[in-house]
Amino acid sequence: MEAQQLATILANGPLVVDGAMATELEKKGIDTANDLWSATALLNAPSAIKEVHRSYFVAGANIVLTNSYQANLPAFEAHGFSEDEGQHLIQKSVQLAQEARDEYAQTLSADKKRPLLIAGSVGPYGAYLANGSEYTGDYLLSKEEYKNFHRPRMQVLAQAGVDLFAFETQPNFAETQALAELLYEEFPEMLAWLSFSVDGKDKLCDGTPLKQGVSYFVDDDQIVAIGVNCTSPTNVSGLLGIMQAKTTKPLVVYPNNGDTYDPLTKRWQIDHDTPSFSKLVPQWQHAGASLIGGCCQTTPADIGEIARNIQKIKSE
Repeated sequence: MEAQQLATILANGPLVVDGAMATELEKKGIDTANDLWSATALLNAPSAIKEVHRSYFVAGANIVLTNSYQANLPAFEAHGFSEDEGQHLIQKSVQLAQEARDEYAQTLSADKKRPLLIAGSVGPYGAYLANGSEYTGDYLLSKEEYKNFHRPRMQVLAQAGVDLFAFETQPNFAETQALAELLYEEFPEMLAWLSFSVDGKDKLCDGTPLKQGVSYFVDDDQIVAIGVNCTSPTNVSGLLGIMQAKTTKPLVVYPNNGDTYDPLTKRWQIDHDTPSFSKLVPQWQHAGASLIGGCCQTTPADIGEIARNIQKIKSE
């Protein structure tokens, strides 16, 4: 897809983003409690990944993210895979999403067709560390080290044909600067959205003010949407207010389902008091969100609820 066509689609939202991958894989009996997380299924259950992607398209998603958040060459090499094998696994994450999209698209009548996009998930360096630091940003590499870490995965994702990159759950401002520079220098035909990991109020997890992070990318034409993910739904409206005041780019939000994650025990604490997506989605759209989905613990049912509410607002 040409960059201008993609930018137009994103700018003319609202669009529905998919939900959690690991949550659905775990329901299928796949153990993700290791340093590869959901990428484990690329090794032993690729068909399950494809089924999850398809379930989100069926639920109403316009965009699914490849199962590559924690799929990177150093992680695969640490598990004994060669560079070529690691590249093949990342490529597989794109192929499975594309197959799910193409098969689903064939079921749609002409009047039901809608944009169906594949975003190449690029998680932070902290995800590779697998110690919870994507929620703290507590790590420091040089700009070139960040680029060297992210380059191989981005190369494979681009070559495999993703429509755009999703730089997601990014807690470290210096890392996002390096990613944007790498995008400009080596992927001039590609676009990306940038989604920060935040403290829930007004800062990135590394302490950088959110307004500073957003403002930095205002004039970056390749960062075509900006937002937050992997935070509580109750934080989103306030975060949207901060971002909308600093940019006219499309705003992307895909929070968790409201439960709280402990990165040390790797367990979730259930919160039964979070308002429903039916209540929150109209508020988020009113606050400027144009790409809306779910992150950890969200399900196809949640994405279906988001999609129905977006469609309801469109028809009003």
